[in-house]
Amino acid sequence: MNAPTEITEADERALLDSIDRWLIKKVAPVADAFEQADEYPHELVADMCEMGLFGALIEPEYGGLGLSALTYAKIVSRISEEWMSLTGFFNSHLMMALVVQKFGTERQKDHWLPKFATGELRGGLGLTEADAGTDLQGIRATARREGDRYRVNGAKLWITNAIEGDILALLVKTDPEATPRHRGMTMLIVPTRDPETRQDLPGVRRGRKLAKLGYRGIDTGEIVFEDYLCDADLALVGGEEGQGFAMATGGLEIGRVNVAARGVGIARRALKESVAYAQVRKSMGKPIAEHQAIQLKLGEMAAKTRAAELLTEDAARAYDGGGRVDLEAGMAKWFATETAFEVATEAMRIFGANGYSKEYPIERLYRDAPLLIIGEGTNEMQRIIIARRLIARYPV
Repeated sequence: MNAPTEITEADERALLDSIDRWLIKKVAPVADAFEQADEYPHELVADMCEMGLFGALIEPEYGGLGLSALTYAKIVSRISEEWMSLTGFFNSHLMMALVVQKFGTERQKDHWLPKFATGELRGGLGLTEADAGTDLQGIRATARREGDRYRVNGAKLWITNAIEGDILALLVKTDPEATPRHRGMTMLIVPTRDPETRQDLPGVRRGRKLAKLGYRGIDTGEIVFEDYLCDADLALVGGEEGQGFAMATGGLEIGRVNVAARGVGIARRALKESVAYAQVRKSMGKPIAEHQAIQLKLGEMAAKTRAAELLTEDAARAYDGGGRVDLEAGMAKWFATETAFEVATEAMRIFGANGYSKEYPIERLYRDAPLLIIGEGTNEMQRIIIARRLIARYPV
């Protein structure tokens, strides 16, 4: 994969400023309504396509912006300050696109990436199943080669863009009896909808949209494949079976940078709201910001938020440098998401009853934050990864 496009600080600032203006003008007035109704924000998704966010990490030769992971992380954290759900639409899509960009054949890149960059085709990663989350080797979805096509059967759960999306990078087993299990796993690019009629393709059945505590508005759901047939040449990523597990775990690295950046956004917003509220809310005749108990909270919240920002930037720079980044991405993902949950919780304590009210943003931040601890690999697993990579990197 080529290096990310170099942009000047002025260009990056202009890009971030344009996103800030969009957040103020278009997102802030409607985010609560969409979130509370758990309604798909079609117009906002169209705006993100127009801004190029669905092609943020796709190389310019295919019509993308070719941004660095560092710039991308800044975009994600800013959007997450306003409404975290919006970042999911394009992040899952970009994880799918990066599988093709990093591992696909030239024909696959030429065919799929320009459509991904514009958002003409939007999709995500089809990894998780009812009995396979962190343990991806436990998947049961299968694909059998039949001449120049694959026949796919299986169900995927907790898939972003599963209901409204058009295409998935689907992790399947082409050799269910392989030992070790990962050698029988393959990645396929599978369209789920006819781009002209907008109807589901034969063999595709959309399952239920999952009702969630937070991260609402985005279509997290189930999708089922029943004797679904796809073109093998365009679908089989890289043209070789048995490489799917490495492709899936490689794609999770940018996903963990994204989730860390979301955590930064949530923590930053919760901190800003708390600092402002503590100066206007009075107790015992003075602003609560003058009470030592509140000052202790604000001080710790600020320090942890800044530390989360720095770890996320460190992970993004490591990703931009190429090579293996599971240590840096794991540290950023673990610390930033735990910080998001802690800072959102402390914000609710500072706001008191008002933090529990839907009239303030704190309750949404409080509901969104726990997902980050679970998604893209649980934080328990991140700590194990961190330890293993440390030992491997610094052997005695």
